[in-house]
Amino acid sequence: MDEVATISDPSDDEAIEKASDNRTATHQDLDSKPTVTKKRKQPTECFLSQPEEKQESTVKAKRRKKKKISDILEKSAPKPGVPADLQNLLSQHFGENRSVIEIEELKLSDSCFLPANDLTHSFSSYLKEICPKWAKLRKNHKEKKSVVMLVICSSALRSLELIKSMTAFKGDCRVLKLFAKHIKIKEQMNMLEKGVFHIGVGTPGRVKALVEQDGLCLNSTKYMILDWNWRDQKLRRMMDIPEIKKETIDLLEMSIIKLCREGAVKLGLF
Repeated sequence: MDEVATISDPSDDEAIEKASDNRTATHQDLDSKPTVTKKRKQPTECFLSQPEEKQESTVKAKRRKKKKISDILEKSAPKPGVPADLQNLLSQHFGENRSVIEIEELKLSDSCFLPANDLTHSFSSYLKEICPKWAKLRKNHKEKKSVVMLVICSSALRSLELIKSMTAFKGDCRVLKLFAKHIKIKEQMNMLEKGVFHIGVGTPGRVKALVEQDGLCLNSTKYMILDWNWRDQKLRRMMDIPEIKKETIDLLEMSIIKLCREGAVKLGLF
């Protein structure tokens, strides 16, 4: 009886072996799963990091190109402005939105212009050259709300510089500051209404506003000088600044171009 109890069935042994094999296989599958997920994460991380580096490099490249604009302007030889420069600027500005007839009415002939500055003049010497009979014009001018000469520049600071530099030319004539910084437009209108001024120096935006509000009349104006060639700290001329460019063209279109075509006003590029 004891011998019969100790003998096992062969089928039972096979079942036990299969069960153990299944357990080891299950353990192997569980051990292999984390390694599979790690392998899948690694290429994903590498793939995401590469385009970010490319984007950063392209942004840096664009920034570097923008910085080179001032370097190009600084190295380029200065060329004095000529009447054709202003004529081309007006044609480009009005060409897209105006008819052929309207563009013809806004064109300025060479006779509308004074001799341009060849970059050898100071402001006083240039004014003496283009206006040799200034003393007579100054004495005959007695109308209020008007000036004989308008000087248009890009900023209030530049206006003050030009006023100081015209001392040798202006003599005892009265000069009015026509810019917005620290001066209210009502103050300028009151001064023009009460007194007689010969020269107005300022920015196109404020001069345009004075004309629109009937504070400044251009019927007595004989000369309009654009501070064309001067560059600021960023090496920009007045027509390189979008806001100043637009306001200057608007002022010209408002009444100056018509007066120039009639022969009443002469344009100068300093």
